[in-house]
Amino acid sequence: MKMARFVLKIVGASLAFAGFVCLVIGYWDKLTAPHHCCMRKKRPSEYDDYADVD
Repeated sequence: MKMARFVLKIVGASLAFAGFVCLVIGYWDKLTAPHHCCMRKKRPSEYDDYADVD
C-alpha cells in the first residue's frame, strides 16, 4: 500500500509539473512582451509602409 501511495505521489507531481510547463509555454508571448509603461518609444504601425499607396 505504501508503494502505491508513493507511485501516485510521483505521478501527481509529474502531472502538476507538466501542467505548469504547459501554462508557461501557452503564455510565453505575454511573459516576454515588454510592458506598456516601460516602452519609451512608440512602435510604428504595421500599416505605415502602405501610407503612400492611398
